[in-house]
Amino acid sequence: MNTLNNTGILKKQYANADHLNTRISIHDKYSTNKTGFGNWIVSHYNIKPGMKVLELGCGTGAMWKGRDEIIHNCARLILSDFSEGMIAAAKAALSKYNHIEYMVIDIQDIPFKADSFDVVIANMMLYHVPDLQKGLSEVRRVLKASGTFYCATYGEHGIVEYISDLLSPYGITDYTNKNFTLQNGRTLLSNVFHQIEQLEYKDSLRVTDIDDIVEYIYSLSSMTALNTLPRVEVRKILAQNMEDGVLNIPKEYGMFTAC
Repeated sequence: MNTLNNTGILKKQYANADHLNTRISIHDKYSTNKTGFGNWIVSHYNIKPGMKVLELGCGTGAMWKGRDEIIHNCARLILSDFSEGMIAAAKAALSKYNHIEYMVIDIQDIPFKADSFDVVIANMMLYHVPDLQKGLSEVRRVLKASGTFYCATYGEHGIVEYISDLLSPYGITDYTNKNFTLQNGRTLLSNVFHQIEQLEYKDSLRVTDIDDIVEYIYSLSSMTALNTLPRVEVRKILAQNMEDGVLNIPKEYGMFTAC
């Protein structure tokens, strides 16, 4: 998929929060690890009083809900996304915090001076960046020498691989974006950062309502080939793979911290 087409699909996917909320709801409802991926990610943040923090790709801002202590620790907290629709959703979700700043920002051209932030965050979005090395270089530029970069991502052997295998007889292929995964993320980060730690989040899905996972599948931009396959057929295939009323689906998620 070329960059132009990819950008167009992304803008459509993230014009508003609908598709993202569909995917988040599946994890909230059926994950076996009840910690919650967002809670787990935030538990690794080291944000001390007086720090300046920039998040790139904040999405709906849901991960900041209820994080009063961390938010108040920030001397400056900027939540940004390349989608105006996501920024609007984040503002609405976090309206009680009057000192959070919101901006539309492209990671490839961050509009701040060098050494501006103690912490930069980019969760579940680096694989979308057209020129990833340029984006990572921009993160390094605006990050203080003593600062930390946090970035969560998925692995290559999780939900989409599992579902694609089930649907492969119908010509469905795993088109998941693998530009930044748990498998190659350390190597990509090492081109810019010297000290990198990789952390893995142990989890899976136990789905009891097939209709929920069908909605999830059709929200994925990486499975656009499903447009030729009726939902009733997808539902039938998934139901056939249930055991005792449960569809067990592997997940592979984690994060990197880079200094």
